[in-house]
Amino acid sequence: IPDEPTDALATLVWFAQCGALELHVPQWRVADGVPQPPDRVVIDLDPGPGAGLDECSTVAREIRDRMQDADLVAVPVTSGSKGMQLYAALRGSRIEGASTEITSEYVKQLAQGLTRDLPDLVVWLMTKDLRPGKVFVDWSQNNGRKTTIAPWSLRGREHAFVAVPRTWDEVMAGGMTHLTIDAARERLAEPDPLALLNVD
Repeated sequence: IPDEPTDALATLVWFAQCGALELHVPQWRVADGVPQPPDRVVIDLDPGPGAGLDECSTVAREIRDRMQDADLVAVPVTSGSKGMQLYAALRGSRIEGASTEITSEYVKQLAQGLTRDLPDLVVWLMTKDLRPGKVFVDWSQNNGRKTTIAPWSLRGREHAFVAVPRTWDEVMAGGMTHLTIDAARERLAEPDPLALLNVD
């Protein structure tokens, strides 16, 4: 693996030569080879059979409201596969500087509360038999050993879909679809909703 930063041209060329369409990343930074405390939290919304982005959007709106109690500002990203993710910077939140164990536990409790309050729509257990018609709120993505598809990454699918940051206006309007590489490219000239996550 190249020594250059992940946004360096040489690194991107190396990934391309390996045929790495999908880039999955952890929720923390690395300094001198040492993982740093997470600087963001991610919630993966995985729709089961019979559910889709509309159901994910309903759950996302509920999560956004609940995250505000911890001073977390959520940004939605359609995954380019089935569902969507919500990202939030930990900076300025009540769990800033938390370990991956604490962030994972925070999202787990959030998922359990949603399952209790919306039992016909949400499931927090990983058991696949429970998922038809519901949205699995995957809290485990914040585990220190897990990775999530990087925003703006291509997906290795038959169609060239991309994981794309979206606006809350789109989520509120409903009827969202996953975006192709051409549609994603058009958005590069627009403000990136994920700019809220910048910690520098």
